[in-house]
Amino acid sequence: MTIEVKTAPTIAKAADRSGVLVVPVHEGLAWGPGAGEVADALGDDLTAFLAASDFTGAAGKTAAVPGGPLGFARVLLVGVGTELDAEGLRRAAAVAGRATTAAETVATTLATVDIEGAADLVVFGFSSGQYRFDRHRSEPKAVRTTTLTLVGAGKDRGDTGGVLARAVAGARDLVNEPAAGKPPTWLAQWASDQLGAVGVSVEVWDEKRIVEERLGGLAAVSWGSAQPPRLVRMHYKPRKRTGKLAFVGKGIVFDSGGLSIKPAEGMMAMKTDMAGAAAVFGAMWAIASLKLPVEVIGFTPLTENMPGGRAVRPGDVFTARNGKTVEVLNTDAEGRLVLADGLSLAAEEKPDLIVDVATLTGACKVALGERIAGLFASDDEVASRLLAAAADAGEPLWRLPLEKEYRSKIDSPVADMKNTGDKFGGAISAALLLERFVDDRPWAHLDVAGPARSETDEHYLTKGGTGFGVRTLVALAAQTAAS
Repeated sequence: MTIEVKTAPTIAKAADRSGVLVVPVHEGLAWGPGAGEVADALGDDLTAFLAASDFTGAAGKTAAVPGGPLGFARVLLVGVGTELDAEGLRRAAAVAGRATTAAETVATTLATVDIEGAADLVVFGFSSGQYRFDRHRSEPKAVRTTTLTLVGAGKDRGDTGGVLARAVAGARDLVNEPAAGKPPTWLAQWASDQLGAVGVSVEVWDEKRIVEERLGGLAAVSWGSAQPPRLVRMHYKPRKRTGKLAFVGKGIVFDSGGLSIKPAEGMMAMKTDMAGAAAVFGAMWAIASLKLPVEVIGFTPLTENMPGGRAVRPGDVFTARNGKTVEVLNTDAEGRLVLADGLSLAAEEKPDLIVDVATLTGACKVALGERIAGLFASDDEVASRLLAAAADAGEPLWRLPLEKEYRSKIDSPVADMKNTGDKFGGAISAALLLERFVDDRPWAHLDVAGPARSETDEHYLTKGGTGFGVRTLVALAAQTAAS
């Protein structure tokens, strides 16, 4: 779906007899931009309708009325609550997008609210609200919207918001695609095609190169699968640049648990286990498309975790890229094994900051729920940068500790470390293992096990992959470019 965004100075200039006009209304029926004009045009008819309905302007609620006097087929009143902030505006625009998929043209005054970057927030929210993954339906429900007109927004067409919406939608598509349709070879080719088209240099390592480059963790996890692994290295290097970032995304295309096999229920959503890699792909695409003046290198180790006859066994030991050895006691704790190699490669590039994104532990989901990602950071400054970027992006993070006293929990009697700790603090044990592969460089780990997938349809989220992490990484890149 591609929406053409236009601007119009007034509601009258945007009028379309077959289109929809969207205006914001605050709690208590306090009119937002354009809503007063609607009320004047519709008069007693609107007053009577609202009096008979339960629409009060509460956030997320809508009311639709005929829009003939204004030159539209329909007017959609969107509740924005008492105080509207950036995330509230994204969500209001998404609610409007979700409610207008049958309209070919939509005009809105939402972008004229007094919030910085309102046009970008509206375009992102509206486009994301209309997202659907219908590729495998025999009778897909078509989204008919082709034009979104921002009324009164001046020349601001929300171009950055449009790029972010496309990047997030691409990541969602990758996560939502069944595992059989996205083997590591296919994902690597997708990255080459899509990222290469926007100026990102892409290098793909096959299984032979993976062994030659001493990526012992990625190789070990791949042993049980009939699908060969891949390592994708991406490099965006503009001529003028400030700072250097490295992103690493966990790319387990399907996680059965390996020989430490999951129960059937635990496998149902395991096509989501490459959401970290999808976020890195989306972020690299957006950063290059926006031509941000910052150098970014990305690594995505891609494989399946399957219980084949050659699968890694509990008790096996492998050597990672940086020479450290890991005893595998639970083959279902495989994400940290492939990230060990990805982080080692990233550290070798000597970036100013390394950020990894991974659906790493159920423990983090237990601690923070389904909407908040865990943040582990090498120091307070790194944590502050990530928290600021996430707040700007509208993706909530909560910092968790890299507790030094817990490091002994991953000591192994036969190797440098083991891949699991004890029963409690699983997210911390995993992060402490990852810490041993960043060569003391500034580093942040995002455990997105909860928010990488939504189980409900609301505002700009649709059941399935969310693309969580794309916006935070792009905001971090923009923050770095501006410093």
